[in-house]
Amino acid sequence: MTNLNIFLENTYEGYNIDDVAIHKQVVKMTEHIFKDTDVMSKSCLEGREYDTISFDVVFVDNEEIHRINKEYRQKDRPTDVITFAIFADSPEEEKYIFDGEVSLGEIIVSLDKIEEQAKENNVSFEDELYFLVSHGILHLLGFDHMTDEEYKYMVDKQKEAKAIVL
Repeated sequence: MTNLNIFLENTYEGYNIDDVAIHKQVVKMTEHIFKDTDVMSKSCLEGREYDTISFDVVFVDNEEIHRINKEYRQKDRPTDVITFAIFADSPEEEKYIFDGEVSLGEIIVSLDKIEEQAKENNVSFEDELYFLVSHGILHLLGFDHMTDEEYKYMVDKQKEAKAIVL
């Protein structure tokens, strides 16, 4: 199994989450995704040699994700998750693997949006949280949802990953 360096950071002052429990579940989901040969054969890691994968998950409020969404995506509104897929989105000649480690990038998730969408979708906070984090992981691996087929594929894989921890 690949070594995982997953870093969680909660920048939302006053919003307490169980970082340890969430980290444990994110690792489980990531391991599940990495064992999925269909996903990995279509990912940005296909054909590459590495022994360690790293990425960050940062929890923010709606104000911060709104600022990021406006600055980097030119969308003047808060969103639920933004992914900076550094490795997947880099040109081929810039996809570096240092000492066997691939840094995939960063997933930024709004805790406010998780709460809002959990209520709207009549699901638990954890259900929405892991659905969005798994979405971010798939983006880090180079997946997108520009077509209905791509969207369905991602949602199916998100549901599978989320089911591992719920």
